[in-house]
Amino acid sequence: MTTPTKYLLDEAQLPKFWYNIAADLPKAPPPVLHPGTLQPVGPDDLAPLFPMELILQEVSTEREIEIPEPVREIYRLWRPAPLYRAHRLEKALGTPAKIFYKYEGVSPAGSHKPNTAVPQAFYNAQAGTKRLTTETGAGQWGTSLSFAGQLFGLEVLVFQVRVSCQVPDDCIDPRRRALFIGRETMRELIEELRRQKS
Repeated sequence: MTTPTKYLLDEAQLPKFWYNIAADLPKAPPPVLHPGTLQPVGPDDLAPLFPMELILQEVSTEREIEIPEPVREIYRLWRPAPLYRAHRLEKALGTPAKIFYKYEGVSPAGSHKPNTAVPQAFYNAQAGTKRLTTETGAGQWGTSLSFAGQLFGLEVLVFQVRVSCQVPDDCIDPRRRALFIGRETMRELIEELRRQKS
């Protein structure tokens, strides 16, 4: 019998908690410093940028942080992502180690980034935020946040670096290119696609 290469988990095995590495570090990382005062930032410094729930997670030392059910429900669209064993890489390296990798290209944005964009949009929506603004390079983060914002009724304004828009069409994932051609929100793109179909 051959050793399996692909491992697929059932949706019922989707985690209910995020693992927080801070709980297992030998010592706490140094605090983030405020760029103006060079003093450790506190919740009041972060409040204009982030909802309190995200700030509390950022400073938490709890090992597990519960994933809200609305986020878990959205994760089920593409998670659990397939896990693969890299047999050929192990052989090429001549290592006794077992090397595994997850394929996150199954997400709607084609990367791992919706894994954090979805909860960030969720917590912002819960806090009453109406609009998110971000930047993106090749478009993965902008696509992910646009996707997540659409799910929670948030307007998302994405600024993309010019060079990403100037590369040949075959260099950018078509899922992302379609989102960033003269549109401010994913909702605008979806509405335009619906108009084109009718």
